[in-house]
Amino acid sequence: MRDAASAGIRRGRRDARDLHRPFRGIRAKDEPVTFEDVVRCYALRMRATHRLVGRSAMRVWGLPLPWPWIQQEELEIAVLPDAAPPRTSGVRGRRLAAKRAETSTVTGLRVVDPIAACFSVASELTVDQAVAALDAVVTIADNYPGLVGPRPMATISEIEEKLLVWGRFPGCRTIHRAVEKVCERVESPKETETRLLLIDSGLPVPQVQFEVWDGAEHIGRVDLAYPELKIAIEYEGDHHRTDKDQWRRDIQRQRRLEELGWIVIRLTELDLADNSEALIARIRDAIARRATAA
Repeated sequence: MRDAASAGIRRGRRDARDLHRPFRGIRAKDEPVTFEDVVRCYALRMRATHRLVGRSAMRVWGLPLPWPWIQQEELEIAVLPDAAPPRTSGVRGRRLAAKRAETSTVTGLRVVDPIAACFSVASELTVDQAVAALDAVVTIADNYPGLVGPRPMATISEIEEKLLVWGRFPGCRTIHRAVEKVCERVESPKETETRLLLIDSGLPVPQVQFEVWDGAEHIGRVDLAYPELKIAIEYEGDHHRTDKDQWRRDIQRQRRLEELGWIVIRLTELDLADNSEALIARIRDAIARRATAA
């Protein structure tokens, strides 16, 4: 409100009914309806020592979370242990030691580093959900959807070093178990989910983003593969369906793979959500057929 007064905006206009009040002392001409809208409104209240943490930090970095954002979700703000956390409607204040997190500025927002973001939400995640988050942190893929920042954001070694710095914290056992399953070449959360489904079902660990060549000809890269058996497993997101050129390339690549003797198993979100047993059965059958043929 002091900023408004400094800008010459009179109190009557500041208190006008056509303005929205997302947070105490903040006025907005338009109602904030997205996470970005809300966080940018609150950023005007953030002090120099405040940092976004937890779910809020995950969303700023574009790291995968199992829950979509809803307007009722509180912003999470970290302060140093000797400081008073913010207390206002729509905000959850948290204390975080300085040594536990670096501070980054992402699109003008002060936020804890990606590793600290994952650690600070770990108590809310399953092991598989934590693997998906950490896969995104360490991925080298520049086409991973939604991520903001360099690739990789951090390495597995840096995550392990940070675990030593953090020591015991809510969700630390989840992170320790997740780190053992992290992969550096994943290109989407659904790819992580598919890989973990195969492993948890007792199938062999597949190779991730396997490059297929026919002599000097590059056929393409498959999401998950058992190369020795020539079995490719491909997750088809919506962009494979809605992007005409991508769809055509997918068909052409599948045709070439099959000409080279590969079994190509394509799946969608429905296979993971409601039909995973049938998917696993298909993969087991393909492995059995190849093993028998050998």
